[in-house]
Amino acid sequence: MSWQALIDGNPQLAAYGKTRLRDRVAYLGTVDKDGAPRVHPVSPQLVNNRLFIFMYPTSPKAHDLQRGSRYSLHCMVEDNSGGGGEFYVRGVAHQNHNVEDWLLIHPNRQNEFGTKYILFELDIDRAFSMQYIDDDTVTDRWRLS
Repeated sequence: MSWQALIDGNPQLAAYGKTRLRDRVAYLGTVDKDGAPRVHPVSPQLVNNRLFIFMYPTSPKAHDLQRGSRYSLHCMVEDNSGGGGEFYVRGVAHQNHNVEDWLLIHPNRQNEFGTKYILFELDIDRAFSMQYIDDDTVTDRWRLS
């Protein structure tokens, strides 16, 4: 259920998603303990065909994910017309305690892992894109079977 599963299932959608998430802020949707939705800006990291996010251990989004809530992750669009297009994935996040994975994202910053930041890997069970090309709306979907 990693990013690799998306690549295997729909390589074109995975490639588009990579361009929409890489080196950009995206919005992570979680569910708080009372069942209310929350949205948080994050910096997704795509490394070795795996999707990660990191955050402060005291962050409300960390608590949501540690409770096992599902997530959705939506790219930022450039303007009110959806410039650049939309892309989102959803699934379940798992806290990753592996320092080697942390060092893939932040080499030489081992001392921050588990203290300043914690790491989550995002499992993906659905992906969707919507692009606005001329006067057409082009969508693509993938779902883990």
